[in-house]
Amino acid sequence: MRLFAAVLPPEPVLTELGARVDALHRLPGADTLRWTERPGWHLTLAFFGEVGDEARPELEARLARAAHRHHPHQVRLAGGGRFSDRALWVGVEGDPAALRRLADSAAAGARRVGIAVNEDRPYHPHLTVARNRSTTRLAPFAEGLTGFAGRDWTVEELSLVHSHPPTPGVPGAQPRYEVVAAWPLGG
Repeated sequence: MRLFAAVLPPEPVLTELGARVDALHRLPGADTLRWTERPGWHLTLAFFGEVGDEARPELEARLARAAHRHHPHQVRLAGGGRFSDRALWVGVEGDPAALRRLADSAAAGARRVGIAVNEDRPYHPHLTVARNRSTTRLAPFAEGLTGFAGRDWTVEELSLVHSHPPTPGVPGAQPRYEVVAAWPLGG
């Protein structure tokens, strides 16, 4: 199973963000981007890749412990940016340091199980809204997120998510995400 740890924003937060992202769809070049689908919007904490059935119970136990050690905290989606011209994202304000600590705990738990965690760059809390495989410049789209400030919300749980890859050969197919387990923060 292809798994990752994530925080899932509540529906009102996604609706608010959706209104701003919908406006970006009207910008020139928007049709060349691969927009992520609202039901899959999440804040990735740690990506685990393929995890065998034999490792999953221990991974779940370690993620449950990690969730128990962290307290609920306030954040909000705000602003945006881009990773070069490859991905467009919305940022996180409030207590992103608490998200970093939660991400570090999730990654550490996976390493203790023997799961390699991709850590080639520092954790940067964000929600990806589009990916780009064309020559379209993402700067105007990132500028369209300037000034966006969603409502505050409380991060209350850590989720383990199964990523189902998109159907091969289907134009515009998106990955599908399924929560397989979740634990409240603070136990």
